[in-house]
Amino acid sequence: MNRELFDQARLAATELCVKANLKPGDIMVIGCSSSEVAGGVIGHNSSLETAEAVFKGIYEALTDCGVYLAAQCCEHLNRAIIVERDAVPNAEIVNVVPQPKAGGSFATTAYKTFKNPVALEEIKADAGMDIGGTLIGMHLKRVAVPVRLSIDHIGNAILLAARTRPKYIGGERAHYDDKL
Repeated sequence: MNRELFDQARLAATELCVKANLKPGDIMVIGCSSSEVAGGVIGHNSSLETAEAVFKGIYEALTDCGVYLAAQCCEHLNRAIIVERDAVPNAEIVNVVPQPKAGGSFATTAYKTFKNPVALEEIKADAGMDIGGTLIGMHLKRVAVPVRLSIDHIGNAILLAARTRPKYIGGERAHYDDKL
């Protein structure tokens, strides 16, 4: 296992748990291009070894926080999500098993590691990390807020992080009409 990737991933996930004020039972979505992490082009150089190092670092950190990891598959599986069944007891699951070249190495590692993995078409996570331009936004609750971490790369991949917050409704012009 690549210790540097493990350490970077663990640090990033731990920081995001703290900065996003995540609670046990919350969900963090992770999109990870092992190709980008290893210095290749997204979708062209998938690496199980690279994905396993990153996954293990994130998984350890999230387990320590009591937060569920939701692994985003690649575009070939329409960015489906792999997650523990306990995280989504009432969700509608889909029947797919990710593979390194169809789903991605990170999602494949999640599926092989989780105790009771299920696949979903979508999820609304509380926070997320995009490692290598995987576009996780579709799986975050509204409203997503960027979070700056102490590192901005895992391996060679750009790292972006976000938390979510409830929507603000109304603004300064919102008030009650006493005439009604």
